[in-house]
Amino acid sequence: MAVRLRLKRAGRRHRPFYRVAAMDIRSPRDGRVIEELGFYDPLAKEDGQRVKLKRDRVEHWLSVGAQPSETVRSLLKQGGIPIKSAKKTKSAKARTKKADGDT
Repeated sequence: MAVRLRLKRAGRRHRPFYRVAAMDIRSPRDGRVIEELGFYDPLAKEDGQRVKLKRDRVEHWLSVGAQPSETVRSLLKQGGIPIKSAKKTKSAKARTKKADGDT
């Protein structure tokens, strides 16, 4: 099972609130969660109340191979949690080179 750390929307209209969750990549955005890891409140007045994460559990999921979404990756950087960048495979390098027009 491939696991991704991503946001799950809660709150009401015009008042977003997100939960950071470990989820199977096949489940929908607001679907079944394996584990809740914290929250993100973009409209919080204080910076300390904007992002709250369970650091030990996030590090656990990253250590077993869970991939964070781009938004969660930026939230983890703000929280000071180190993330290993994905290494490019040979085929990924070839696709990048091809996309740049260097054939």
